[in-house]
Order: sequence, then C-alpha cells, then structure tokens
Amino acid sequence: MSWTVWSGVTGEGLDNFKEIIYEKKHHQGLGGGVARISLNKPEKMNTLTLSTVDEMFRAFYDANHDPSIGVIVVAAKGKHFGAGGDVDWERWGLREAFYNRYPHNRLMRMSRKPIIAQVQGYCIAGHNHMAYCCDFTIAADNAIFGQAGPRVSSPADGFFVPYLTKVVGAKKAREMWMLCRKYKAPEALAMGLINTVVPLEQLEQEVDQWCEEMLSVSPGCLEVLKAAFDQEMDGYKESCVTSAALYPDWFDMPEGKEGGAAFVEKRKAEFWSIRQKEADMRQQLLAEYEQLQAERKKD
Repeated sequence: MSWTVWSGVTGEGLDNFKEIIYEKKHHQGLGGGVARISLNKPEKMNTLTLSTVDEMFRAFYDANHDPSIGVIVVAAKGKHFGAGGDVDWERWGLREAFYNRYPHNRLMRMSRKPIIAQVQGYCIAGHNHMAYCCDFTIAADNAIFGQAGPRVSSPADGFFVPYLTKVVGAKKAREMWMLCRKYKAPEALAMGLINTVVPLEQLEQEVDQWCEEMLSVSPGCLEVLKAAFDQEMDGYKESCVTSAALYPDWFDMPEGKEGGAAFVEKRKAEFWSIRQKEADMRQQLLAEYEQLQAERKKD
C-alpha cells in the first residue's frame, strides 16, 4: 500500500501562508488522508508569533472540516521543530497573546482529528508544550525537549501547564517548567513525554506508519476517544488569569523585561539584583512615609 504525494492545499484563505506550509496526501489502499502543517521559518528556528498561530488556525480548521482527513501532523522545516516564541516579537507581542488571544495549544484541544507532533532537533518552550498537547509525539534521535519561560521572563499559566502532570507526573512536570532543564529524546521517552524515538532519517517514514495505523480503524471512534481523553485539559483557569492576578504589570516591570533582554544580549539575567533594588526602594519609601506620618502627628 502506498501514499499519494504531498500536495499543497489551495482555496480562499489557504494559499497565502507565509509562516507555515499546509499539505495533504491520501493513502491509496485505505482511502483516508493526512493533513500536514509544517512551521516554515527555519532561519529563525521556527519561532512562534501570533501570525504563526493565525495561519495554523486556518489549516486546522480546514483539516477538521475535511471528511477525507483522518490525521493531522504538525511538523517543521529545517533542523529544529522550534525554539518557542520569537523573543524580539515577545517584547510587545506577549501582551496581546496573554490578554487578548488564545494560546496555540487550544488548536490541539479543539481539534476533532488526532494529531501527531513530528519532532526533530530542538523542541523548546511553546513548541514543547504544543507537542505534548498533541495526541502523539514521534521524535528523531536528535530531538531535545524543554521549557524556557522563567529563564527569559516569560510567565505561563492555563491548562497546558498543569496538563503536563498528566503526561509525565507532577514532579517531572514541575522540574521541566521551573528549572528549564533540557531532555534528550531517550530521557523524554523514559518519562513518557513522547511515544517513540527513531533515527532522524526514518522520522517521516515512522510518522507515515502511525498515520496508516490510524487510518485503518474507524475515524469516528478515534474522534470520540480523542475528545474523551482531551477532557483532561478542561477545568483549569483560562490562560493568563493567574499571571495577571499575581503580576498585573508584569510586562512593564524590570523583572518582566530582564529575561528577554538578557537572552538577546547573551548575558546572565540579573533577576536578584533587580529584586534587591526593589526591596531597597520599598524600604526607603516606607521610611519616608513613616517620617511624614510622625511629622503630621507633631502638627
């Protein structure tokens, strides 16, 4: 049994993509098809912006409404699956992403069709939590996974953070998010973050095999099962509610700016010196206030 060749999808709103490549192919023996959404900014390690998510939404919408498609593959061009958000864009763009938009993980949650993340090279930050929100993750042997938020002053909350506890357990989930450690493919497999590891040159062939297995069973049953499993992502606070409650001015605070600036400037972030200066200024302000109160009492 064989596949048709990948063919670019055309149609209103689907043929002018700048940040993704959207393709479909069909299994000639089984009849069902696969839609592939490939991030296409290899020169920037496929970093994400809201423009990327907007284009992905259109492709996901089309794939989910195409009755001939049974599986969606999220892939990436170049050496790496992706390094998270575009740090230069995030200096302002994260405000919109946090307070006025939905996270890209919602595309995984709302998809009726099962999704495979096809990962090679770095799979960091937003790409990592996008991958673990997919139904399956198939990784090349050179894949490296991890989170980076606290390192670059990029807070995260919402369903995709605690959902990781369902994937790898509570302790490993906190370790990954809070310590920003990186995990090679064998470690990721051992902790249950991914489904399988194959040599890089066999990655696409392995994904095809998994797609073929899914196309050989009832697509309706797979949709029901996916929806049932995905209930694990429900019941949490909306993204950014916790962040906004704790630090409503985060993106305008020195600590909120420091991580991204340090990353761009390739230096060590000075979080604790900022905290010390804030503590000193608060103490000075308190002393001035108490002095003013004492003077008012004299009057």
